[in-house]
Amino acid sequence: MTKLKLGPLEDDKPVKLTIELPAVVFRDLKIYAEILMRSGGGTTPIEPAKLIAPMIERFMTTDRAFAKARRNAAQPSPGSAERSG
Repeated sequence: MTKLKLGPLEDDKPVKLTIELPAVVFRDLKIYAEILMRSGGGTTPIEPAKLIAPMIERFMTTDRAFAKARRNAAQPSPGSAERSG
């Protein structure tokens, strides 16, 4: 059985975006969706568009530089508390 980075997809309230993908990326998404369906034992086709958000989420959670930058951005600047009070 193939060990994919994505597991079962969560049903979450979506935010609608319109994007353009290169045709090769879309074809790969369709193949990935098919493999994910088969590896999960499912019979219901998975829409390739439903893979994009979990893939981006997985990418960002495993990007150490992004995690560090996000932590640093969330921290207040030195002296900011003094100026606001």
